[in-house]
Amino acid sequence: MTGPPRELTRSERAAIRRLVTGLCANYDEREKLCLPLDCPCYMLHKWWTGGLCRYFELSVLPVEPALEAALTGNDTSQRQKKCPVCGKLYLPTTSQAYCSDACRTWARRDADKKRKRRIRQHKG
Repeated sequence: MTGPPRELTRSERAAIRRLVTGLCANYDEREKLCLPLDCPCYMLHKWWTGGLCRYFELSVLPVEPALEAALTGNDTSQRQKKCPVCGKLYLPTTSQAYCSDACRTWARRDADKKRKRRIRQHKG
């Protein structure tokens, strides 16, 4: 975190709540607890920047790059790529060209289709 801690805005707290309840694998919806700690989720009651839950920071927060930049000071938007099939922005883990296996499969089939069409047109 760069700079001194600051109070979270209402929209930032709402975004954190939405990410925790919707995407965090450690959050138990029924018991409203953090499973590894067996206590209320730290991130749901957070009012200041700094001191993020490690799992949330590394695994959940990268889904929303603007919020990540606001909370951590690390701008990840430059590392994002746009999927050529669906147009979704994603953070590549390696040199991957597509956001998901489904998009990669679709692109491969489309390329095969176009190649076979060119071959048929060339022969005929």
